[in-house]
Amino acid sequence: MPGAGVSAGPRMGSKYPPSMQCFLPLWTLVLEVALIVIFFFFTSYDTSSQDPKKLMETYRVLQDVTIMVALGFGFINSSLRRYGWSSVAFNLFLLALVVQWAVLLDGFLEQLSPKKVVIKLSSIKLATMSAMSVLISAGAVLGKTNLVQLVLMALVEVTAFDVMRMIQRKYFLKDNHVNMMHIHVFAAYFGLMVAWRFRRPLHERVMEKDQTAKSSSLFGMLGTLFLWIFWPSFNSALLLDSPNERKNAMFNTYYALAVSAVTAISVSSLAHPQGKINMNHIHNAVLAGGVAVGASCYLISSPWLAMVLGLTAGLISTGGALCLPMYFNHVLGIHDTGGVYYTFGLPGLLGEIAHIVLITYQVDQTKTAMINHQLLLDIGALSLAMAMGLLIGLLTGLVLNLKIWRGPHVSKYFDDQAFWEFPHLAVGF
Repeated sequence: MPGAGVSAGPRMGSKYPPSMQCFLPLWTLVLEVALIVIFFFFTSYDTSSQDPKKLMETYRVLQDVTIMVALGFGFINSSLRRYGWSSVAFNLFLLALVVQWAVLLDGFLEQLSPKKVVIKLSSIKLATMSAMSVLISAGAVLGKTNLVQLVLMALVEVTAFDVMRMIQRKYFLKDNHVNMMHIHVFAAYFGLMVAWRFRRPLHERVMEKDQTAKSSSLFGMLGTLFLWIFWPSFNSALLLDSPNERKNAMFNTYYALAVSAVTAISVSSLAHPQGKINMNHIHNAVLAGGVAVGASCYLISSPWLAMVLGLTAGLISTGGALCLPMYFNHVLGIHDTGGVYYTFGLPGLLGEIAHIVLITYQVDQTKTAMINHQLLLDIGALSLAMAMGLLIGLLTGLVLNLKIWRGPHVSKYFDDQAFWEFPHLAVGF
């Protein structure tokens, strides 16, 4: 009879690699149990009375940041035609795991003692923002790693990022907002170094899967829109104690994002021989303004400067999307799947340089020694972020390339079938 035996037939597609069949479930469950034990012995909730208005304000910011990282980063990387399921689900998996670890890590590094960590709503907000570093870097190795490798990469990266922030806070005298905004530079260089260790000759058939389709690209644009809408909340999330600075941060981020969006679409059309717009450029470059203005958003007192930063970031990001992939692939041997460097790395560098210039300008011009000291601290903090991103990323890439992790074969790059069950592919005899 037609359709008989369909359910009994073999399933087409790749079997799960051994590392995914046994190692991942056991390792992540053991890791989760270990986290529960640590939370049991070393954490407690904050029981002090708090202003309900301030508490709800913190919760609203946490909601915005969570939507941004869960939906925004989940969907922005879903534009690959055969890797949409993994992009969205792996993003959620990493976010859920890393936030737990980051809450503990932030608490222990803050007090530098074995005392219990007191968990506040702001602790979860800070941990969610720290987890964003992992989600940025994962875009550079998108489709070339299994979930075991991504989990290891996530734990190492968020640990390194939080240690870097602690060093900047203690020795470079940077507040939480400024050292958090180094996330773009750190994560971009970390991701590039890991991707460099995954350099493999990609055959034409594999490169076909590293392309976008109309429907998947639309989902990628949905992620871009979530990020675009909620980026002002991210840039102002750690400025709750200063209403005026927070207001400046939101205004300036919005204007920078608006200008970078207009710039990206215009330059993409200008660069095409027939004046057509490339959706890949829009996925990345429209966000460049929010990245570039992040560090200095609270300092800018007039919208024109934020708009100039948005324009410059849009030009740099779109130019990078046009020129850098060929250079990275053929000269450096780096395949940056999600365009992390020209979405976050280059605009992030622009933003850090702008912040150094603005801070130096605002210091009393008659106190040369103070200016020089501030300049050294700012340059040192940026150099530390870049150096740690490059070094820790390189070491992490070396470890992830060990055969014990049994990463996907090159022929299985950018393919959901290596990790997911597809019931609709079942066939009968």
